[in-house]
Amino acid sequence: MNLKSLVLAIVAPLPAKDDMRLLRISTLVFGLALYGFGYSLIVLARLGLDPWNVLQVGIAKQVRIPLGLSVVLVGFVVLLLWIPCRQRIGIGTLLNVVIIGSVLQISLGVVPKPGALLYQACYLISGVVVVAVATSLYISTNLGPGPRDGLMTAIAARGHSIRVVRSLIELTVLVLGWILGGSVDVGTLIFALSIGPLIHLFLPLSRSLLYKEPEHS
Repeated sequence: MNLKSLVLAIVAPLPAKDDMRLLRISTLVFGLALYGFGYSLIVLARLGLDPWNVLQVGIAKQVRIPLGLSVVLVGFVVLLLWIPCRQRIGIGTLLNVVIIGSVLQISLGVVPKPGALLYQACYLISGVVVVAVATSLYISTNLGPGPRDGLMTAIAARGHSIRVVRSLIELTVLVLGWILGGSVDVGTLIFALSIGPLIHLFLPLSRSLLYKEPEHS
């Protein structure tokens, strides 16, 4: 296999020009931005991070590296898991890293921090729902999911339920992170148990919006 064939096997081509391309790209960008905002609500709630960050914090503690480097390393390892699953990197995979992180950082600076426990709980629940909707939106564009969501869709494509696959991945990551010393709180468990069923609920709705059958007169 030459270099060009190898690249084409790993990287998905840009979407062909069609009537839906602008809508798909716009939905991708909006979904990624919405994800960053939703995740900022979870962080501001201060009731527990999502399982992947529990793992990344645990790795950072054990290896004694900065959290940012731990995030990069985990993402790289997850991308390697795409190879046996024959998942291809798309424009959405690349934009995932840039947009989510940028919007998250901006949101943390402008969204007010909740005071009472009731407001913290509202932030947490809203954040989980927003992240699920955002994930469904950008996955439905078929322009390339993020490293972690791509692993979920690749496994689910083999005939498994997205709800079950996502929940199992989140719980596995959570247990590993906890063993490595990552902090776990009630929000972590809520995210791990609810994100899969919520994506399972919202994904068909998102796909129906982007791939609506044309009406016949």
